[in-house]
This record gives sequence, structure tokens and C-alpha cells, in this order.
Amino acid sequence: MVDKDDLRAQFVDAFEGADYPVNSPMDLLPALPNGPATTFESGEFSMTAMELNSKGGDAEFPYDSVDALVDDVIEGLEEEDQI
Repeated sequence: MVDKDDLRAQFVDAFEGADYPVNSPMDLLPALPNGPATTFESGEFSMTAMELNSKGGDAEFPYDSVDALVDDVIEGLEEEDQI
């Protein structure tokens, strides 16, 4: 089972170092510890940042804060039945 709180914390840790506002997924890459290969895992869920970009629903850039971005990422994953 996916622990959404744990997953949210992983996303915040990975994306909080970006220079906000971010205007595209490319603006997030420098903040990721392993670039697009950064992996997020919880329970049976495992997805790289690159996969997250393509399977996580439609992000609505720009984002002014990490919390707004992560909220949309979690919502997109739920809508796409990924978590």
C-alpha cells in the first residue's frame, strides 16, 4: 500500500530546492538529486522523475511554491490511478 504522506515528503525533499517560480518540468531538473533518474518509492509505487512527468497527470505550470507543485503531482497520480 502506498503511504501518500511518505510520498509527499519525498516529492517535497526533491523539488524544494528548485528556483520558484518554476515554469516547466525542465526547471525542476537541477533540484533533483539524480536528475530525471531520481526515483520515488512507497509500497508498490515506484516511479522516476521522468516517468512522473509523463504519467502523473497534467501539471499546470507555472508553480510559485513546492507545496502547490506537490499538491498537483499527488492529485494527478490519484486521477491517473497510479496511487
